Amino acid sequence: MLPIPDGLLTRLITLLLALLAAGLRAQAQAPAEWQSFTDARTGYQLAYPHGWLVHEEVAPAMSFYAGNDWEAAPAVVGFTVQPLPAGRVNRPPLAAGPVDSLWQALTALPQAQVLRLEQHDAGAFQEVRYEYTFADSAGRRRVLGRRLWRGGYEFQLEYRAATAHDAATLAAGRQLVASFAFAGPGLPSRRYADQRCDDKIYGIAALRAHDGIWEDDCRTLHEWSGLDLAAAPRVHRRVLPFQSYALAKGFDNCLYSVTKSPTDQPERVYRYNPATRRGEYTGWELPAQGPGNVWISAATDRRGDLYFQTSDAHLLVRVSPATDSVVTVWETDPLRQAAYYPAIGFAKAGTHANFGLDETGKLYDVYSTDGTLLTVDLASQRPGPELLPLTGLPEQGGYSDVLLEQDGAGRRRLLLAGPKSIFEVDLEHRQATRLRRGVYTDLAGCSLFRPAAAAPSVAAETATGTTTWLGRVLDAVTLRPLPQARLQFSGPGAPAGSRTLTAAGEFLLAGQAGQAYQVQAQLDGYVPADTAYRLPAGPSGQDIVLRPLNPGTTLRLDNVQFEQGRAVLLPSSTPDLDRLLTLLTTTPQLTIELRGHTDNQGDPQLNVQLSEQRVAVVKAYLVSHGVAPERITGRGLGGAEPRASNDQEATRRLNRRVEVRVTGGR
Repeated sequence: MLPIPDGLLTRLITLLLALLAAGLRAQAQAPAEWQSFTDARTGYQLAYPHGWLVHEEVAPAMSFYAGNDWEAAPAVVGFTVQPLPAGRVNRPPLAAGPVDSLWQALTALPQAQVLRLEQHDAGAFQEVRYEYTFADSAGRRRVLGRRLWRGGYEFQLEYRAATAHDAATLAAGRQLVASFAFAGPGLPSRRYADQRCDDKIYGIAALRAHDGIWEDDCRTLHEWSGLDLAAAPRVHRRVLPFQSYALAKGFDNCLYSVTKSPTDQPERVYRYNPATRRGEYTGWELPAQGPGNVWISAATDRRGDLYFQTSDAHLLVRVSPATDSVVTVWETDPLRQAAYYPAIGFAKAGTHANFGLDETGKLYDVYSTDGTLLTVDLASQRPGPELLPLTGLPEQGGYSDVLLEQDGAGRRRLLLAGPKSIFEVDLEHRQATRLRRGVYTDLAGCSLFRPAAAAPSVAAETATGTTTWLGRVLDAVTLRPLPQARLQFSGPGAPAGSRTLTAAGEFLLAGQAGQAYQVQAQLDGYVPADTAYRLPAGPSGQDIVLRPLNPGTTLRLDNVQFEQGRAVLLPSSTPDLDRLLTLLTTTPQLTIELRGHTDNQGDPQLNVQLSEQRVAVVKAYLVSHGVAPERITGRGLGGAEPRASNDQEATRRLNRRVEVRVTGGR
């Protein structure tokens, strides 16, 4: 072999080291054993582990499963998205109490145990997370998932598998479900508050020509783009199922109307969609309008709410599509408070109930006799200080509506429906100018407004708000309710003391979201449960299980730990030792075996001796506090049964422990 010059050898070693370093960097930067899945159309992304496969279903539904056979997959995570029913689209998803309804469904399952059930309002979306187990003919099964609501759609991601597969699939399934996140706008929102109003203007045509003769119509709608009312309108011929004087345009660009018949009965609001030329009755019902009255006018406000007013101006009603509610705003005409009211409110005077709304919440009424404008502050219901007479109007009466719109330059414009014409009004100079001829009973538009941010759900909880925990106390083996158990609850803002269980073993605890609470559950013949529970933001549910004191039951004393290499208790051990002491004192027939454990450091035989010494220390503590020594046996196991990794001190300390095994006496 030819000798390699020293300089060349040095360069070769340097090159090899560089290649090795580059390989290590590449390995460190290599993607994790997970692959991402993104659906831009639906607007979500998630990650699933290598070794899992995707099963395509009817889009956008799909499943991710472990193994190679879909039919025999040991674990499946299914995903679905579906539109909410029309009646639920605009309702706050959490206001319907999904935790309560899920709780009822889950607790009806055979041998059900609820491990997690909580709701959260994230503002842009709302969700419920859950985990539970139950029994079926094939054994015990585990289900965990998330239900999310956004834009009028419900998204659900759910892991299902037999609990026998927990060790192999649960961690991956849990991480897959947790990885789901919204990405991008996704599906167009169906919620009313998320819609954008266009610039179309509509009017109810009062007359129509039939066989050359003019006759009443009040069912046909005329449509214009923007403020170009001089152009010929697009006609929606007789699309209303009744004659109407009142028309409002919603942020969803649909038109809302109600009959003009003076029935003095509750009236349902009708929705007409100009884009599809189809309509239907909504579920909203206006109250009875009073004898001799008709619904004479309608308008839209800056939130997209719809208002309807009676001809005597005594009844103004607000319909809120975003919350699916109907509210009476007033039942007495506020203009009666004005000093000028006698000039317009005398017997047989014209109506002043035709109105429009501006972006500040000011209501503009028009006096039908001469077109004079009157104003009312909607929030305070106080009338404006003066009448606003206009010039440039015909002297004859018949003024039937006010509409405020926004032009292409963003300027506010006021339109007035008058006798045989539509006028534009210059409010600063109180001057009216004719835009087009035609008789219209009402005008509708909403380009002056843009939808405000959706109001927070009434069910949303803040990080510091009051929230609730619903749960049951169950037998850990049979999962049957234990209504005789004693439950203690204490923490910030909650009076310490016992809480009553129902016959089904249920409890409902209230506290502050984000705060930790101490919960103790006890029942003779069972291992007491003593834990800290941090209340999440929003109502939650979780069961507490009590383990029966049967022979063979093992109790973990998580905080009974020792100094490394010594049989010396750490100070943090006292609370767990005292709880064990209480159990032995209150159950005098109970006998136990103490089982000592160590980490794997040092000689294995010496570790067995050390574990025996630790058992002796714990036994001595119990005996010194009055427990008969014959009730306690002991055994040292050394490092043979580790509970955690021995690779680092943080986890080795968990292996230096003593556990309790029940040997008899329940």
